[in-house]
Amino acid sequence: MSKEELEKKAMVSLLAIASAWYDQMKAGEIPSISLPSRTKYNIEYDDASEVWKYGDKESMRTAASAKSATHLLKMAYVIGFIKQQLRENRSSTLREMYYISEGWKRAKFGAQDESNFLIEDLEILSDVPREGFHLHPEENGASIYGPMRIREETRRGMKTIHCQDDVGQAGYTIPNNVENIEFVDHDAKFVIAIETGGMYDRLIENGFDEEHNAILVHLKGQPARSTRRMLNRMSMTWDLPILVFTDGDPWSYRIYGSVAYGAIKSAHMSELLATPKAQFLGLRPSDIRDYNLPSDKLTEKDVEALKAELTDPRFATDYWKKEINLQLEMNLKSEQQAFAARGLDFVTKKYLPARLADMGII
Repeated sequence: MSKEELEKKAMVSLLAIASAWYDQMKAGEIPSISLPSRTKYNIEYDDASEVWKYGDKESMRTAASAKSATHLLKMAYVIGFIKQQLRENRSSTLREMYYISEGWKRAKFGAQDESNFLIEDLEILSDVPREGFHLHPEENGASIYGPMRIREETRRGMKTIHCQDDVGQAGYTIPNNVENIEFVDHDAKFVIAIETGGMYDRLIENGFDEEHNAILVHLKGQPARSTRRMLNRMSMTWDLPILVFTDGDPWSYRIYGSVAYGAIKSAHMSELLATPKAQFLGLRPSDIRDYNLPSDKLTEKDVEALKAELTDPRFATDYWKKEINLQLEMNLKSEQQAFAARGLDFVTKKYLPARLADMGII
């Protein structure tokens, strides 16, 4: 869908929400909306798209209660704000919209989490991503380094960029809206999405991208939606293997989960943001044991998170059950940089080549 088509769909869909409220009131009914329940107990695997989506459980929000009426009031203000923004061809950050609401009197938001959640509601109701509303996060900062060429729309027209030859050591910064990027060509065999900046820098410094024709993506912790969309597009456009390399703790497994399976709060966007073919490269609990890596004891929150993942349908595979139960048994976690205890070249010369060979990538 082109930028213009997406904007038109956003305008029509959002105004249809407000129009439905008007029709409800005209018929003597209390205005309401129905939305899917956004919990891990209401996500289901969709065989056709191979991603996790919301199930049939829904919650009704009706103006019959003061709390829900205020929520609908805030939604109406946001729809009006987005309508004006689209008509003027302006854009804003999610943070700016939160502050703009200060002038909306009873419709102002108490915290940004509340305004972010409402934007997600509108995405679900309109079937339009927030980029179609001209809304984006405050910053991204994730980057790519490797043998691929893209063409990006800039204020000075289209610009072609090679993500090795035309960028510095930090790589090409992924923009907030990756729909404006055209994928030209590549010489890569696979993509490694890396959680930490230290490991991303280590692979670049050691020339891993050149030696193995690899595209390296710095996730910058929990990846932004634009980063996940970029990985999705590389997988769909070029059919490249996507491998996720994280720390060995429950929070990092959720980073992999958000890339491969989709995040619970954005399950309505899974087909755009999730990469079902993504594989977990490490760091695995079994790596902590097999390589005797420096490690720390699990905290109570770590243990709670691991046990929660055992009941999460996205991790309901024999592989994850085996690894998570092993970690609970060892009561240990470790970081990517722990491989440095075996030497600065160990991760690029020993660990990654061995893992990639076991996985049939090289």
